Amino acid sequence: MRICLIASSRFPVREPFHGGLEAHTAMLAENLIRRGHRVSVFAAPGSDPRLNVEELAVPTFEPSEVARRDVHAMPDVWMQEHHAYLSLMMELARTGKDRFDLIHNNSLHHLPIAMAGLVGLPMVSTLHTPPVPWLESALTISPGRTTFVAVSSHTAAAWGHAVQAEVVLNGVDTDRWRAGPGGTRAVWTGRVVPEKAPHMAIRAALEAGVSIDLAGPCQDEAYYIREIAPLLGPRVRYLGHLATDDLLELVGRAAVAVVSPAWDEPYGLVAAEALSCGTPVAAFRRGALAEIVADGTGSLAAPDDVSALAAAIDAARGADRGFVREHAVRHHSVDRMVTAYEAVYRRVTHGEVAA
Repeated sequence: MRICLIASSRFPVREPFHGGLEAHTAMLAENLIRRGHRVSVFAAPGSDPRLNVEELAVPTFEPSEVARRDVHAMPDVWMQEHHAYLSLMMELARTGKDRFDLIHNNSLHHLPIAMAGLVGLPMVSTLHTPPVPWLESALTISPGRTTFVAVSSHTAAAWGHAVQAEVVLNGVDTDRWRAGPGGTRAVWTGRVVPEKAPHMAIRAALEAGVSIDLAGPCQDEAYYIREIAPLLGPRVRYLGHLATDDLLELVGRAAVAVVSPAWDEPYGLVAAEALSCGTPVAAFRRGALAEIVADGTGSLAAPDDVSALAAAIDAARGADRGFVREHAVRHHSVDRMVTAYEAVYRRVTHGEVAA
């Protein structure tokens, strides 16, 4: 198939990945290409060219002094992204039918959905987030023009009032995220922001008597200074934003991976990555994490309860790493994910609906 894959205009699709959305886009594109599909990834400047990237034109926008006086004006970055996606969709309306068989919208922007009816191509959109106003509003402009896929049953249910979405669980490259030997320290990975709550992971690990390493991009410096920095020391290390090879080595050598969201995770890629390394997971029971952390692969705790998470850390460390790894390969592989997306593509290009 000839597939137009629309990605984020804000963060490049390249390692080290900014977050799960960029990692998902890269894995999907790479494996579709490997299976013989012709994929063009429309993504932020600086994305990995091996993915057949066509850079989204994200023009620098600086409003005039007169326009700056509008106190209700949208931020400059919002305008830049708006024009990037508007230009893309207008171009696809002109030339898309000659170049592609379908569009897979893997961005979080509203314009691909709102303008889907102008392009004349089947569109699949993956829901990576809980319902947000800008996406809900796009549905009212171009209803019925997009086939929706959710990254978990939890996310599909959250969107149930607005759209019916088929579930295709995210996947991880289980060949690359290989089995590790384990170790004595816990690990936390992800974006260092309040909604991921690494400070609760730290406190739970210390309460469980386990040292912990943290890795990931720091997106909220004030939060880091206030909540994380005072806890650092020999038992708590922040290792920065690691390259993927370094990250998987760290996770594979951990005794347990701690996942501590303060919000309902739409999926929880870091949990699946840990399981692929054979590293059991201790997590708050939020969002889709109950769909990832199955019996025998870790332990779930009541949300926001640090003592319960400490008990989950202690329980998870007893899991059989071989079983954990086997479960991940069977249920969370990128091959399973791509095969499921191929089935969706075949249906939409033939005008069929999901059973």
